[in-house]
Amino acid sequence: MRSRIAFCFGGLAAVCLALAPMAAAQGGDIPRTPSGRPDLSGTYDVSTLTPMQRPTDLAGKQFLTDEEAAEIAAQELQRNIERQRDSAPDRGAPPQGGDGSAGAAGNVGGYNSFWIDRGTGAFQIDGQWRTSILIDPSDGRFPPASEAQNAARAARRAALGAGETPIVRRFQNDGTAYWLEAGLDARGPYDNMEQRPFAERCILSFSSTAGPPMMPALYNNHKRIVQTEDTVVILVEMVHDARVVRMNAEHDPPEIQKWLGDSIGWWEGDTLVVETTNFRDTPAYSRGSNNMKVTERFRMESADKLVYTFTVEDDTVWQAPFTGEYAWPRSTNKVFEYACHEANYALEGIMKGARLLEADFRGESPEGVANPTR
Repeated sequence: MRSRIAFCFGGLAAVCLALAPMAAAQGGDIPRTPSGRPDLSGTYDVSTLTPMQRPTDLAGKQFLTDEEAAEIAAQELQRNIERQRDSAPDRGAPPQGGDGSAGAAGNVGGYNSFWIDRGTGAFQIDGQWRTSILIDPSDGRFPPASEAQNAARAARRAALGAGETPIVRRFQNDGTAYWLEAGLDARGPYDNMEQRPFAERCILSFSSTAGPPMMPALYNNHKRIVQTEDTVVILVEMVHDARVVRMNAEHDPPEIQKWLGDSIGWWEGDTLVVETTNFRDTPAYSRGSNNMKVTERFRMESADKLVYTFTVEDDTVWQAPFTGEYAWPRSTNKVFEYACHEANYALEGIMKGARLLEADFRGESPEGVANPTR
């Protein structure tokens, strides 16, 4: 086995990326259950700076060098230093409606960024630094969209252009009740709470952290696995989703559909295989459809690292399946209850804000706008 190597870059003495060759896990190197199966139980931190798709400037390059991986870690450390700077106490309010970008609420700005946890570097599998999570197609990019998906996108764009949908200018926020431009009684995206997205209502996690496939996100990247002979439960830190995998079982009838799908599992040697079907029309993985089938594989590369591989098949959306893979290092952290917005007061604020904007648009007094009921 090669000796351990450390790299330090960018004048940041604190940034040293320790690189150790990853030998294939031997059968005796991984924890096992009394029945001899690999014991996947435990907590994992799946955060990574490796993107889902291979960046275009890395086209044709499947792996990073040690130096390139270390530079990515150094750059992220510098960004974290900037994020942790105290905000100016005398700064003014952001412009009404934010800066007009597509960020949340028009990117009005947050009070701090301490909660961001994208990870500290790229991930490594079998001693190699990947340039993307996607490994098939071989270019590390999503396959082309299906004809049906292209037609559906064209229809949505046409509806938006004709003002036939209440989600006009969906990703914009200019500080006005823009949806009333179609008429003072026009439907809008804030007419009732149940129109708001599932993640905004804390019903489902966002960024497909629960999936399947289960993806890393901007923060809350911990997963906890609880394993028995009959059931495997994956508790997701983001919005407290819990996936229940029934071992050696049959899928539910197709008419029984779930947001996280119906997951069944079995062992192939030392690899746990999970197949998920029976999705609702709005699965947690928003790129897919209810026609999607996801096959996941969980294998221990070592006692401290799980390799998570997934294949998505959905000919409603894509012309071909695709496969991704990334590392789940074990973590000593705990997964605490996710407090989204307690008692849904935030939703009341969203609804009240929309009513105030509508009153202003109509030239009405805001005094008569009541708080919405839950």
